[in-house]
Amino acid sequence: MENSLVLYQVNNRVAEITINRPEKRNALNPDLVEALKTAFKKAQEDENAKVVVLKARGEVFSAGADLAYMQQLQHFSYEENIRDSTALKELFEMIRTLPKVVVAQVEGHAIAGGCGLATICDIVFAVPEAKFGYTEVKLGFVPAIVSCYLVQKVGETIAKKLLLSGELFGAQEALHYNLITYVTKAEEIALTVNNFTLNLCNNASGNSLMLTKQLINYTSNTWLDSCLNEAVKTNAKTRESGDFKKGISAFLAKEKINW
Repeated sequence: MENSLVLYQVNNRVAEITINRPEKRNALNPDLVEALKTAFKKAQEDENAKVVVLKARGEVFSAGADLAYMQQLQHFSYEENIRDSTALKELFEMIRTLPKVVVAQVEGHAIAGGCGLATICDIVFAVPEAKFGYTEVKLGFVPAIVSCYLVQKVGETIAKKLLLSGELFGAQEALHYNLITYVTKAEEIALTVNNFTLNLCNNASGNSLMLTKQLINYTSNTWLDSCLNEAVKTNAKTRESGDFKKGISAFLAKEKINW
């Protein structure tokens, strides 16, 4: 499968899913979310793929929502926002529950929804120069869906620090928070990820990898479903708020937002 938004290929039992919007800093929109869901579904069903790598073309892993999409959001109804938020939730859940290990290869900044994509992967390699951040609160958004995963991954104290401040932080800090798994030099990351995934393919049972991942996920399944359902509704309600409309309008006009 290959289209203008996502590239898919398999080499040595490793499926590579590549976000392909470098001209838009790999920003997320509904079409890209659907393309990623299609790619992960293909990887799940692909008998030639044992491990999955998520990466991106260009200098940015993903800058979050793109400008055209944010302009559209200002006119969405509550029901439209529910459907839109549900699509992102479905993508994140597809990655989390995929019966194959998903490795993120982050070679550029991962911001807002892009940071959420990295957060949800099983193993995350990042270059030292990569910046991370859940910047939603600065624009009147709420980092609703990713918050459900982040609390489990880094703990409540760190999650509050990252989500409430909306500040950017570096790869070493992300490593310290257990948000990512490895920091690897830019000139070495492709080879390092390749060696890591080939090691899984050659030295671990695919069935054992699947069951181990499922067992780890099982510890949070009960409360996570409730959290995600509430997160979708929170996203929709937030997008109807005056603060959201103020933040988006100022951002699109490149004006300072006075909260």
